[in-house]
Amino acid sequence: MTTPTPLPPGLTVRPATLDDAEAVRVLLNEVDLAEIGRADTGLAEVQADLKHPQVDLERDSWLMFEGERLVAYGLVWDDSGGERIDMDHYTLPGRTQGALHLFDLMETRAAERAGGNGAERAVVHMHLNIGPTMDLDALRGRGWRAVRRYNVMERSLDREADASPSPPDGVTLRSCLAEPDRRRAHALLQQSMVDHFDFQPRTYEQWLDDIDGGSADWSLVWIAHVDGLGDAGLLRSHNDRASMAWVGNLAVLSEARGKGLGSHLLRHAFGHYAALGRDRIGLGVDTDNSSGALALYERHGMTLDYAVDTWELTLPVPPGAVSG
Repeated sequence: MTTPTPLPPGLTVRPATLDDAEAVRVLLNEVDLAEIGRADTGLAEVQADLKHPQVDLERDSWLMFEGERLVAYGLVWDDSGGERIDMDHYTLPGRTQGALHLFDLMETRAAERAGGNGAERAVVHMHLNIGPTMDLDALRGRGWRAVRRYNVMERSLDREADASPSPPDGVTLRSCLAEPDRRRAHALLQQSMVDHFDFQPRTYEQWLDDIDGGSADWSLVWIAHVDGLGDAGLLRSHNDRASMAWVGNLAVLSEARGKGLGSHLLRHAFGHYAALGRDRIGLGVDTDNSSGALALYERHGMTLDYAVDTWELTLPVPPGAVSG
């Protein structure tokens, strides 16, 4: 364990509430500007995190203030029900000691949550831009290490050049306006992503909480049906980012790969958003994805916008904290 980091004079810490969503959004956009050169975080995204049922705001969230100004934010949650715990941490530059104080609190809570699941250790994951506002040497000194890289890819859209494509023979797309199709989308995603890095199985209800399904535009989620195979692919997108349309998931069942489904779903999204007047679309991709997703996106004109690393820390659960 690292030596506890005292909170520097002039800084205060308290839990977040739902009423803090706008202040958190402002902070995250300040971090966005420092790391990627644009403000890219919307209020709905922050609200979805703060109201997630697997987050107890009183115990799983932290706001750090410098006087009245919010300068750092942390959140811990548990998707696994086991040893895998997730963290988000954002800090303005130049607040390393205060940020490390938050890490003390967050890491302690992560170990508690893993212990509450009956695990004897916590394997904590956190995503950070490869050029973050956080001091990476300080993180390494705590035992954190980068274990995976994700590229955020982007592409310009043009209404004429990106007209909606004709489907391959035997392929039809449908949106997920009906509840049975939403459940089918969830099942396709769970089945096709099971071998991917850091995949955590989710029930339908948990998935809806993860994506804020109550506020989702389900007309922007498409299922691909293949004659003779049935429903075999899925693209989930949303249109609530100021800078670009966004593809949250593109998944094809293993037995249906190599038939052009991924390409068709991607080009369908290009055409749909170009017709809506969006001039840019993006997505995130695991650079070590064994399905060849990165090459697929590059073939369709997507290029690197910025990159994010998954950082990992393994913590022991304190004796007596493991629930049976």
